Amino acid sequence: MTKLIVPVVLAGGQGTRLWPMSRAARPKQFLPLTGPTSLFQATLQRVSDRSVYDKPIIVTNAEYRFLVAEQALEIGCELGGVLLEPVARNTAVAIAAAAAYAMTNFGADAILHVLPSDHDVLVDEGYAISAQRAAEAARAGKLVTFGIVPTMPETGYGYIKTGQSVGDGVNAVDRFVEKPNRETAEDMLASGGFLWNSGMFMLGASKFLAECETFSPDTYTAANEAVLHAKIDLDFVRLDEAAFAQAPNISVDYAIFEKTADALVVPVSFHWSDLGSWDAVWKVGSKDAAENVTSGAVTLNNVSRSLVMTDHAHVAIDGLDDIAVIASDDAIYIGKLSEAQKVGAMVKVLRGKADTAALTEIHKTAYRPWGGYSSVVSGERFQVKRLFVKPGKKLSLQKHHHRSEHWVVVRGTAEVTLDGKVTMLSENQSIYLPLGCTHRLANPGKIELELIEVQTGSYLGEDDIIRIEDEFGRA
Repeated sequence: MTKLIVPVVLAGGQGTRLWPMSRAARPKQFLPLTGPTSLFQATLQRVSDRSVYDKPIIVTNAEYRFLVAEQALEIGCELGGVLLEPVARNTAVAIAAAAAYAMTNFGADAILHVLPSDHDVLVDEGYAISAQRAAEAARAGKLVTFGIVPTMPETGYGYIKTGQSVGDGVNAVDRFVEKPNRETAEDMLASGGFLWNSGMFMLGASKFLAECETFSPDTYTAANEAVLHAKIDLDFVRLDEAAFAQAPNISVDYAIFEKTADALVVPVSFHWSDLGSWDAVWKVGSKDAAENVTSGAVTLNNVSRSLVMTDHAHVAIDGLDDIAVIASDDAIYIGKLSEAQKVGAMVKVLRGKADTAALTEIHKTAYRPWGGYSSVVSGERFQVKRLFVKPGKKLSLQKHHHRSEHWVVVRGTAEVTLDGKVTMLSENQSIYLPLGCTHRLANPGKIELELIEVQTGSYLGEDDIIRIEDEFGRA
């Protein structure tokens, strides 16, 4: 019986080119940009056939660990391991760490299907066939990448030049090409034999690590040491920071694939997009008669070839074309859709200013493993928030040194622990939490708990939380 393929899902990127929806605290892979599920969840669903795939390994930023766990739980996906990167070091060491972990937990002969978590991919018969071909080549000791047959001279992607056919729809790799300018991209498409570099791979764990040891020994050492000295934290594997930080900040293409003699590419033509910019989101979206893509509360009049998305205010636009309007609850981006690749430059400008830097990092709505909260209004010595707590979840047992709180239940049932006494509150009931008291909020019900929190005091920062007990390991 053929051994199951082990998916490796890379979920640590920040997706700055999709600002303001995507931010450092909740990047694009965790957003539902193309359907009811997030891109991360859609990636997990692509490898959900347990007759083909084993439980997936996730490699992500430590800050995203609860997003990963909650979104996997929402779709009923059991994970084979969540590796937490202590610092950002690109794809070479991320994949090497996953390979080292797989060697120990899935066997020395583990075959890994490496997948970015923020791509839009259509799973069809061609997808399944290409994965099977790649797996067979990987079992034969090759390192396989997937190249997308280009449909236009795209300047936002890297390319792969195919070499000789080695049979059964698989080719040798002639070379990798950096993102080209428009003229170069047009020439490559005209000459043929060039594919978009998808960033997806199929490879044997032991083979990949052997090539790492040969061509990028610093990556090899850092990955192995980071896994060897990793610490278990709840359901997560914290890679050793001292070891991981020694890895070079380099992509797997540069580190391994451009140097190895065993690289192969499978040309594929299924739908694929890296959703790296708002114009890419527009391209895959459902368009109206005027080629507009909209999401949320939007009214258009005499508008064409535009993307308008909002998760907050109603957006009305009149008499424009080729625009991208992205409205979140605390920031709005407006620009030419055809120049959407420039959003990353705008994010750099915002990060360079003290009064706007936070807009690139966090949303007005902050998500936590138990639910989250939104800031409603704030002023000198007071702040009003909307809290939402998922069924069965509870916040940490905590206290504050500088603020008091009032809680008013809007929806659901709240279980409040106040200095050891438990009180049940239903809709329209409230409770006062004096400064310095020990308290905890829980949702014992079957629907989401929603309440309004009014904070008053001399200091209202989130760091004024003394956690006494916490089921998420934050105490």
